[in-house]
Amino acid sequence: MDFSLLLVVAVAITGLVWLLDSLFWRRARRQRQRAAAEEKGSREAVTYKDPWPIDYARSFFPVLLIVLVLRSFVIEPFQIPSGSMRPTLKVGDFILVNKFAYGLRLPVINTEIADLGEPQRGDVMVFRFPEDPSVNFIKRVIGLPGDHIRYENKQLYVNGEPVPKTLVNADPPQAPGEELLREHLGKVEHDIYNNPSMPGPQMREIVVPDHEYFMMGDNRDHSNDSRYWGFVPEANIVGKAFAVWMHWDGGLPSFSTVRQIH
Repeated sequence: MDFSLLLVVAVAITGLVWLLDSLFWRRARRQRQRAAAEEKGSREAVTYKDPWPIDYARSFFPVLLIVLVLRSFVIEPFQIPSGSMRPTLKVGDFILVNKFAYGLRLPVINTEIADLGEPQRGDVMVFRFPEDPSVNFIKRVIGLPGDHIRYENKQLYVNGEPVPKTLVNADPPQAPGEELLREHLGKVEHDIYNNPSMPGPQMREIVVPDHEYFMMGDNRDHSNDSRYWGFVPEANIVGKAFAVWMHWDGGLPSFSTVRQIH
């Protein structure tokens, strides 16, 4: 279900009904109600009643419009459905995405109308999956346009240089059999998982095309990302993930994990 499309349609319908009623229908309806009251000889003040569709449209239109503006141009909530971004993000995390960090885009068609910034290496970004734009993915920005990217023997190389990483914990309790490492991706430090016993993909050096980005999950051996299906076009960008505001795994919602995303 495309919630953005449903929201746009709802705003358009309620807004159109409200506008037509304000310009044309309300005056004629009031005249008919006054005439009916005069025919009955009523001495009481005329009670004006609006049909329920018009009453609902007038009530819901401003609310839906505010939600559409906030969701399209300011902040949009998302839920993490998979473990591809562990340990940074866990299954059941509810995150907030900055919709204007990379420019303002029209809802549904995703056309950029204002250029306010570009993704930076290390950002956690939500985007529409290139192979199925109806699905939203979340990964970390690894390669910018023009970058040379290589991944061999679980080592990431950017522009010919190995990305530094240090061992934090071998066989951590949260991921038995894996290693928790801290990766230094430019100015961004973040944790990743690698499984030494699991054969990983070997990727020869590639060059990121203009207006496209190379994305990877922090759970390096369990992430369906650019190593397998290629680059993310600029037009597919949704926004920058910046905070976890709730965690819910089927039980009671937890707010103890509220944090910024790095």
